[in-house]
Amino acid sequence: MMQPSPRRILVTNDDGINAPGLEILEKIAHELSDDVWTVAPEVEQSGKGHALTLTEPLRYRQVAERRFAVMGTPTDCVMLATHSIIPDGKPTLLLSGINRGGNLAEDMTYSGTIAAAMEGTICGIPSIALSQDVDKRNREKPFPTAEKYGLEIVRSLIEESWEDGILLNVNFPTDVNTVKGIRATHQGFRSEAELFIEERQDLRNNNYYWIGFRRAYGNAVEATDLEAMLEDNISVTPLHLDLTHYTTYNSLRKSINRDF
Repeated sequence: MMQPSPRRILVTNDDGINAPGLEILEKIAHELSDDVWTVAPEVEQSGKGHALTLTEPLRYRQVAERRFAVMGTPTDCVMLATHSIIPDGKPTLLLSGINRGGNLAEDMTYSGTIAAAMEGTICGIPSIALSQDVDKRNREKPFPTAEKYGLEIVRSLIEESWEDGILLNVNFPTDVNTVKGIRATHQGFRSEAELFIEERQDLRNNNYYWIGFRRAYGNAVEATDLEAMLEDNISVTPLHLDLTHYTTYNSLRKSINRDF
């Protein structure tokens, strides 16, 4: 069992070192500890998932005291932070985010925010990913719900113990004025119809494409992250690094195991 401790906190994200969500998360971390380190990508790395850089060298620069920007992915950031940048012992808690936009359902497989928390978990660090649905019209203060409830939620979660290999995925609704509560949830699944690919032409009449998602929750299944957000609740989903489906594993073990 892992018992999170705010003694030394690593803060990271996938939106980049200058992202406003990162600044909010740093403030939350500093409320919990005076030993806070930020290691985040130099530029936005949204949708990079659990990618790491293998075919070119990694570089980082120091932005301020205990604050570093890495020319790489969120996974690169966590690796460098824990094995190179931070001296005298690894962090005891990792906070990733606050992502601009929810990380729900299948988003988890693409999300650099969640990937950073996954890498922290692999390193044996209790890790929490935090994201908020955003109202693109509110550019002045895009994270009101996370700002109001973020510290309270993180404090509640680090009072819990969770098993090795587990990370927590937190999602905040957009409208701070309608939040009803917090719910423990399981992963939902979106409709494939929410995916769209838009074709355009450049000035030389060559086609190029934008991939995007319509952020609709559809008919959300009960107790899922999608339902929680649809009903204006903060969602906390425990995720496991072990991707094995044990029912199928046990079935295959009985049906295909044999010696040649």
